[in-house]
Amino acid sequence: MRTTRHLTALLLAAALAPSPALAAEAPCYRGVNLSGGEYGERGGIYGTNYTYPSEDTISYFAEKGMTIIRLPFRWERLQPALGGRLDEDELKRIKDTIGLIRKHGMAVLLDPHNFGYYDKTQIGTAPATDAAFGDFWARLAVEFANQDGVLFGLMNEPHDIKATDWLDAANAAIRSIRAVGARNLILVPGTAWSGAGSWEKDVIGGANGTVMLGVRDPLDFYAYEVHQYLDADSSGTHPTCEGAGAAVAAINGVTAWLKQNHKRGFLGEFGASADKDCMSGLTEIYATMSDNSDVWLGWSYWAAGDWWPANEPFNVQPRKGPERPQMQLLAEVAKAGAGTCSAVKPAGK
Repeated sequence: MRTTRHLTALLLAAALAPSPALAAEAPCYRGVNLSGGEYGERGGIYGTNYTYPSEDTISYFAEKGMTIIRLPFRWERLQPALGGRLDEDELKRIKDTIGLIRKHGMAVLLDPHNFGYYDKTQIGTAPATDAAFGDFWARLAVEFANQDGVLFGLMNEPHDIKATDWLDAANAAIRSIRAVGARNLILVPGTAWSGAGSWEKDVIGGANGTVMLGVRDPLDFYAYEVHQYLDADSSGTHPTCEGAGAAVAAINGVTAWLKQNHKRGFLGEFGASADKDCMSGLTEIYATMSDNSDVWLGWSYWAAGDWWPANEPFNVQPRKGPERPQMQLLAEVAKAGAGTCSAVKPAGK
Protein backbone atom coordinates (compact mmCIF):
# COMPACT_ATOMS: atom_id res chain seq x y z
CA MET A 1 0.00 0.00 0.00
CA ARG A 2 1.27 3.48 -0.78
CA THR A 3 2.42 5.71 2.03
CA THR A 4 0.11 8.62 2.83
CA ARG A 5 2.86 11.05 1.82
CA HIS A 6 3.17 9.48 -1.61
CA LEU A 7 -0.57 9.37 -2.16
CA THR A 8 -0.94 12.95 -0.92
CA ALA A 9 1.57 14.12 -3.49
CA LEU A 10 -0.35 12.35 -6.22
CA LEU A 11 -3.66 13.80 -5.14
CA LEU A 12 -2.30 17.34 -4.91
CA ALA A 13 -1.80 17.15 -8.65
CA ALA A 14 -5.17 15.53 -9.26
CA ALA A 15 -7.01 18.72 -10.16
CA LEU A 16 -4.62 19.31 -13.01
CA ALA A 17 -3.63 15.90 -14.31
CA PRO A 18 -5.12 12.39 -14.23
CA SER A 19 -3.66 9.78 -11.90
CA PRO A 20 -4.79 6.37 -13.14
CA ALA A 21 -2.31 4.66 -10.80
CA LEU A 22 -4.75 5.37 -7.95
CA ALA A 23 -7.34 3.00 -9.41
CA ALA A 24 -7.25 0.39 -6.64
CA GLU A 25 -6.96 2.81 -3.73
CA ALA A 26 -10.22 4.68 -3.12
CA PRO A 27 -13.17 3.57 -0.97
CA CYS A 28 -16.09 2.26 -3.00
CA TYR A 29 -18.65 4.96 -2.09
CA ARG A 30 -17.50 8.31 -3.46
CA GLY A 31 -20.00 11.09 -3.88
CA VAL A 32 -21.73 14.32 -2.94
CA ASN A 33 -24.66 15.64 -0.95
CA LEU A 34 -27.34 17.03 -3.27
CA SER A 35 -28.97 19.63 -1.09
CA GLY A 36 -32.51 20.98 -1.53
CA GLY A 37 -34.99 18.48 -0.09
CA GLU A 38 -34.26 19.70 3.44
CA TYR A 39 -34.91 23.40 2.68
CA GLY A 40 -37.66 25.47 4.28
CA GLU A 41 -40.31 24.76 6.86
CA ARG A 42 -42.38 21.58 6.99
CA GLY A 43 -45.30 23.26 5.19
CA GLY A 44 -43.15 24.54 2.35
CA ILE A 45 -44.33 24.23 -1.23
CA TYR A 46 -42.39 21.90 -3.50
CA GLY A 47 -40.68 23.85 -6.25
CA THR A 48 -41.01 27.10 -4.32
CA ASN A 49 -39.56 26.47 -0.88
CA TYR A 50 -37.67 23.24 -1.45
CA THR A 51 -36.58 20.98 -4.29
CA TYR A 52 -34.93 17.70 -5.19
CA PRO A 53 -32.06 17.36 -7.68
CA SER A 54 -32.80 17.47 -11.38
CA GLU A 55 -31.71 14.71 -13.72
CA ASP A 56 -29.21 17.10 -15.30
CA THR A 57 -27.51 17.56 -11.93
CA ILE A 58 -27.63 13.85 -11.15
CA SER A 59 -26.19 12.87 -14.52
CA TYR A 60 -23.40 15.45 -14.19
CA PHE A 61 -22.10 13.86 -11.01
CA ALA A 62 -22.48 10.36 -12.41
CA GLU A 63 -20.35 11.40 -15.37
CA LYS A 64 -17.75 12.74 -12.94
CA GLY A 65 -17.34 9.28 -11.45
CA MET A 66 -19.45 9.60 -8.32
CA THR A 67 -20.89 6.37 -6.98
CA ILE A 68 -23.24 7.68 -4.26
CA ILE A 69 -25.56 10.60 -3.60
CA ARG A 70 -26.48 11.56 -0.05
CA LEU A 71 -30.06 12.79 -0.30
CA PRO A 72 -31.27 15.12 2.48
CA PHE A 73 -34.98 15.52 3.26
CA ARG A 74 -37.19 16.66 6.17
CA TRP A 75 -38.70 14.04 8.46
CA GLU A 76 -41.74 16.24 9.18
CA ARG A 77 -42.64 16.53 5.49
CA LEU A 78 -42.35 12.81 4.91
CA GLN A 79 -44.24 11.90 8.10
CA PRO A 80 -46.51 14.86 8.96
CA ALA A 81 -47.77 13.21 12.16
CA LEU A 82 -45.62 11.08 14.44
CA GLY A 83 -46.80 7.49 14.29
CA GLY A 84 -48.79 8.27 11.17
CA ARG A 85 -48.52 7.27 7.53
CA LEU A 86 -45.88 8.69 5.24
CA ASP A 87 -47.07 11.49 2.98
CA GLU A 88 -47.71 9.92 -0.42
CA ASP A 89 -46.69 12.96 -2.48
CA GLU A 90 -43.43 13.50 -0.63
CA LEU A 91 -42.62 9.80 -0.71
CA LYS A 92 -43.20 9.77 -4.46
CA ARG A 93 -40.82 12.71 -4.92
CA ILE A 94 -38.14 10.85 -2.98
CA LYS A 95 -38.80 7.62 -4.89
CA ASP A 96 -38.65 9.44 -8.23
CA THR A 97 -35.33 11.02 -7.25
CA ILE A 98 -33.92 7.68 -6.16
CA GLY A 99 -35.04 6.25 -9.48
CA LEU A 100 -33.05 8.90 -11.33
CA ILE A 101 -29.97 8.33 -9.17
CA ARG A 102 -30.15 4.58 -9.74
CA LYS A 103 -30.78 5.11 -13.46
CA HIS A 104 -27.41 6.83 -13.61
CA GLY A 105 -25.67 4.01 -11.79
CA MET A 106 -25.18 5.57 -8.38
CA ALA A 107 -26.22 4.44 -4.91
CA VAL A 108 -28.26 6.73 -2.67
CA LEU A 109 -27.97 7.41 1.05
CA LEU A 110 -31.32 8.44 2.56
CA ASP A 111 -30.71 11.30 5.00
CA PRO A 112 -33.44 12.61 7.34
CA HIS A 113 -31.76 15.98 7.81
CA ASN A 114 -33.22 16.83 11.21
CA PHE A 115 -30.29 17.15 13.63
CA GLY A 116 -31.95 14.81 16.13
CA TYR A 117 -35.27 16.65 16.29
CA TYR A 118 -38.83 16.38 15.01
CA ASP A 119 -40.00 19.98 14.64
CA LYS A 120 -38.52 21.44 17.86
CA THR A 121 -38.79 18.28 19.95
CA GLN A 122 -35.64 16.29 20.54
CA ILE A 123 -35.70 12.58 19.82
CA GLY A 124 -36.24 10.69 23.06
CA THR A 125 -38.62 13.36 24.39
CA ALA A 126 -42.39 12.93 24.06
CA PRO A 127 -43.95 12.92 21.54
CA ALA A 128 -40.73 12.28 19.55
CA THR A 129 -39.95 9.20 21.60
CA ASP A 130 -37.53 6.45 20.65
CA ALA A 131 -40.59 4.42 19.68
CA ALA A 132 -41.78 7.20 17.36
CA PHE A 133 -38.33 7.35 15.75
CA GLY A 134 -38.41 3.59 15.33
CA ASP A 135 -41.89 3.80 13.80
CA PHE A 136 -40.67 6.33 11.25
CA TRP A 137 -37.80 4.10 10.23
CA ALA A 138 -40.00 1.01 10.04
CA ARG A 139 -42.32 2.82 7.62
CA LEU A 140 -39.46 4.19 5.53
CA ALA A 141 -37.54 0.91 5.52
CA VAL A 142 -40.56 -1.00 4.22
CA GLU A 143 -40.61 1.27 1.16
CA PHE A 144 -36.97 0.56 0.27
CA ALA A 145 -36.29 -2.78 1.91
CA ASN A 146 -33.56 -4.72 0.13
CA GLN A 147 -33.49 -2.39 -2.87
CA ASP A 148 -30.08 -2.52 -4.46
CA GLY A 149 -28.11 0.66 -3.97
CA VAL A 150 -30.24 2.19 -1.18
CA LEU A 151 -28.53 2.91 2.16
CA PHE A 152 -30.20 4.15 5.35
CA GLY A 153 -28.60 7.06 7.23
CA LEU A 154 -30.39 7.18 10.59
CA MET A 155 -30.19 10.93 11.19
CA ASN A 156 -28.16 13.98 10.22
CA GLU A 157 -25.99 15.40 13.00
CA PRO A 158 -27.81 14.73 16.28
CA HIS A 159 -26.73 17.29 18.87
CA ASP A 160 -27.48 18.43 22.42
CA ILE A 161 -28.56 14.89 23.25
CA LYS A 162 -26.59 12.66 25.60
CA ALA A 163 -24.59 9.99 23.81
CA THR A 164 -26.28 7.31 25.91
CA ASP A 165 -29.74 8.63 25.02
CA TRP A 166 -28.86 8.86 21.35
CA LEU A 167 -27.59 5.26 21.42
CA ASP A 168 -31.00 4.14 22.71
CA ALA A 169 -32.75 5.98 19.87
CA ALA A 170 -30.37 4.63 17.24
CA ASN A 171 -30.83 1.06 18.47
CA ALA A 172 -34.62 1.51 18.43
CA ALA A 173 -34.43 2.57 14.78
CA ILE A 174 -32.12 -0.32 13.88
CA ARG A 175 -34.46 -2.82 15.54
CA SER A 176 -37.38 -1.43 13.56
CA ILE A 177 -35.50 -1.56 10.27
CA ARG A 178 -34.50 -5.17 10.77
CA ALA A 179 -37.95 -6.14 12.11
CA VAL A 180 -39.55 -5.31 8.74
CA GLY A 181 -37.03 -7.48 6.94
CA ALA A 182 -34.81 -4.74 5.51
CA ARG A 183 -31.21 -5.87 5.08
CA ASN A 184 -29.94 -2.52 3.81
CA LEU A 185 -26.67 -1.04 5.05
CA ILE A 186 -27.31 1.35 7.96
CA LEU A 187 -25.12 4.37 8.71
CA VAL A 188 -25.12 5.33 12.38
CA PRO A 189 -24.00 8.80 13.52
CA GLY A 190 -23.03 9.87 17.00
CA THR A 191 -24.16 12.86 19.02
CA ALA A 192 -22.36 16.24 19.10
CA TRP A 193 -22.95 16.72 15.35
CA SER A 194 -21.21 13.36 14.83
CA GLY A 195 -17.94 15.25 14.61
CA ALA A 196 -14.83 13.25 13.80
CA GLY A 197 -12.75 15.68 15.87
CA SER A 198 -14.77 15.01 19.02
CA TRP A 199 -15.46 11.32 18.42
CA GLU A 200 -13.46 10.16 21.44
CA LYS A 201 -14.22 13.15 23.67
CA ASP A 202 -16.94 13.26 26.33
CA VAL A 203 -18.89 16.18 24.89
CA ILE A 204 -22.30 15.30 26.32
CA GLY A 205 -23.21 12.13 28.19
CA GLY A 206 -20.15 10.13 27.20
CA ALA A 207 -17.80 9.92 24.23
CA ASN A 208 -19.21 8.62 20.95
CA GLY A 209 -16.12 6.47 20.59
CA THR A 210 -17.06 4.62 23.79
CA VAL A 211 -20.85 4.80 23.97
CA MET A 212 -21.58 4.09 20.31
CA LEU A 213 -19.78 0.78 20.54
CA GLY A 214 -23.11 -0.24 22.06
CA VAL A 215 -24.81 -0.25 18.64
CA ARG A 216 -26.72 -3.50 18.25
CA ASP A 217 -27.59 -4.74 14.79
CA PRO A 218 -28.71 -8.37 14.45
CA LEU A 219 -27.26 -8.41 10.94
CA ASP A 220 -24.03 -6.64 11.90
CA PHE A 221 -24.39 -4.63 8.69
CA TYR A 222 -23.76 -1.04 9.64
CA ALA A 223 -21.07 1.62 9.63
CA TYR A 224 -20.47 4.80 11.61
CA GLU A 225 -21.10 8.13 9.89
CA VAL A 226 -18.90 11.05 10.93
CA HIS A 227 -18.64 14.63 9.65
CA GLN A 228 -15.63 16.93 9.54
CA TYR A 229 -15.02 20.44 8.20
CA LEU A 230 -11.75 22.29 7.87
CA ASP A 231 -12.46 25.78 9.23
CA ALA A 232 -11.26 26.92 12.63
CA ASP A 233 -14.31 25.72 14.58
CA SER A 234 -15.15 22.72 12.36
CA SER A 235 -18.57 24.22 11.61
CA GLY A 236 -18.27 24.40 7.83
CA THR A 237 -19.37 28.05 7.87
CA HIS A 238 -16.11 29.85 7.04
CA PRO A 239 -14.19 30.11 3.75
CA THR A 240 -10.73 29.74 5.29
CA CYS A 241 -9.19 26.59 6.72
CA GLU A 242 -7.26 27.36 9.88
CA GLY A 243 -8.53 24.01 11.13
CA ALA A 244 -7.21 21.95 8.22
CA GLY A 245 -4.49 20.32 10.28
CA ALA A 246 -6.94 19.49 13.06
CA ALA A 247 -9.38 18.05 10.52
CA VAL A 248 -6.72 15.79 9.05
CA ALA A 249 -5.75 14.68 12.56
CA ALA A 250 -9.42 13.99 13.33
CA ILE A 251 -9.80 11.70 10.30
CA ASN A 252 -6.56 9.96 11.26
CA GLY A 253 -7.94 9.51 14.77
CA VAL A 254 -11.22 8.00 13.59
CA THR A 255 -9.27 5.75 11.22
CA ALA A 256 -7.28 4.39 14.14
CA TRP A 257 -10.47 3.95 16.19
CA LEU A 258 -12.17 2.03 13.36
CA LYS A 259 -9.20 -0.29 13.01
CA GLN A 260 -8.85 -0.84 16.75
CA ASN A 261 -12.53 -1.72 17.10
CA HIS A 262 -12.91 -3.62 13.81
CA LYS A 263 -15.57 -1.19 12.56
CA ARG A 264 -16.26 0.65 9.32
CA GLY A 265 -16.81 4.35 8.71
CA PHE A 266 -18.31 6.77 6.22
CA LEU A 267 -17.48 10.50 6.01
CA GLY A 268 -20.96 11.86 5.34
CA GLU A 269 -20.11 15.56 5.21
CA PHE A 270 -16.90 17.46 4.63
CA GLY A 271 -16.08 20.43 2.44
CA ALA A 272 -14.02 23.54 1.99
CA SER A 273 -13.34 26.47 -0.30
CA ALA A 274 -10.69 26.67 -3.00
CA ASP A 275 -8.31 28.35 -0.56
CA LYS A 276 -4.82 26.82 -0.76
CA ASP A 277 -4.86 25.51 2.82
CA CYS A 278 -8.33 24.07 2.25
CA MET A 279 -7.28 22.22 -0.87
CA SER A 280 -4.23 20.82 0.87
CA GLY A 281 -6.38 19.61 3.77
CA LEU A 282 -8.96 18.04 1.46
CA THR A 283 -6.20 16.26 -0.37
CA GLU A 284 -4.78 14.79 2.82
CA ILE A 285 -8.22 13.62 3.95
CA TYR A 286 -8.78 11.86 0.63
CA ALA A 287 -5.36 10.28 0.93
CA THR A 288 -6.04 8.98 4.44
CA MET A 289 -9.30 7.36 3.41
CA SER A 290 -7.73 5.92 0.26
CA ASP A 291 -4.85 4.48 2.24
CA ASN A 292 -7.36 2.92 4.65
CA SER A 293 -10.18 1.73 2.43
CA ASP A 294 -10.32 -1.43 4.54
CA VAL A 295 -12.22 0.61 7.16
CA TRP A 296 -13.53 3.60 5.18
CA LEU A 297 -16.55 2.69 3.03
CA GLY A 298 -16.52 6.12 1.47
CA TRP A 299 -17.45 9.77 1.60
CA SER A 300 -19.93 12.37 0.36
CA TYR A 301 -18.82 15.97 -0.13
CA TRP A 302 -20.95 18.90 1.10
CA ALA A 303 -22.42 20.14 -1.12
CA ALA A 304 -24.17 20.64 -4.44
CA GLY A 305 -27.78 20.91 -5.58
CA ASP A 306 -29.81 22.88 -8.10
CA TRP A 307 -30.58 25.69 -5.65
CA TRP A 308 -27.24 25.66 -3.83
CA PRO A 309 -26.06 29.31 -3.85
CA ALA A 310 -23.44 30.09 -6.49
CA ASN A 311 -21.58 32.32 -4.01
CA GLU A 312 -21.31 29.53 -1.43
CA PRO A 313 -17.54 28.85 -1.30
CA PHE A 314 -17.94 25.08 -0.82
CA ASN A 315 -20.35 24.76 -3.75
CA VAL A 316 -19.50 22.25 -6.51
CA GLN A 317 -22.82 22.48 -8.37
CA PRO A 318 -22.11 22.85 -12.11
CA ARG A 319 -22.46 26.45 -13.27
CA LYS A 320 -21.39 28.40 -16.32
CA GLY A 321 -17.64 28.76 -16.40
CA PRO A 322 -14.81 26.52 -15.27
CA GLU A 323 -15.23 23.90 -12.57
CA ARG A 324 -14.07 24.84 -9.13
CA PRO A 325 -10.79 23.30 -7.96
CA GLN A 326 -12.66 21.28 -5.31
CA MET A 327 -14.75 19.69 -8.04
CA GLN A 328 -11.71 18.92 -10.15
CA LEU A 329 -10.08 17.17 -7.21
CA LEU A 330 -13.32 15.43 -6.25
CA ALA A 331 -13.79 14.07 -9.76
CA GLU A 332 -10.23 12.89 -10.06
CA VAL A 333 -10.36 11.00 -6.78
CA ALA A 334 -13.81 9.58 -7.60
CA LYS A 335 -12.74 8.28 -10.98
CA ALA A 336 -9.64 6.71 -9.46
CA GLY A 337 -11.72 4.43 -7.27
CA ALA A 338 -12.39 0.74 -7.26
CA GLY A 339 -15.70 -1.13 -7.52
CA THR A 340 -18.91 -0.66 -5.59
CA CYS A 341 -19.93 -1.91 -2.16
CA SER A 342 -22.99 -4.01 -1.46
CA ALA A 343 -25.83 -1.93 -0.04
CA VAL A 344 -27.91 -4.97 0.92
CA LYS A 345 -26.63 -7.92 2.92
CA PRO A 346 -27.41 -11.19 1.13
CA ALA A 347 -29.83 -13.47 2.92
CA GLY A 348 -28.18 -16.23 4.92
CA LYS A 349 -25.01 -14.26 5.59
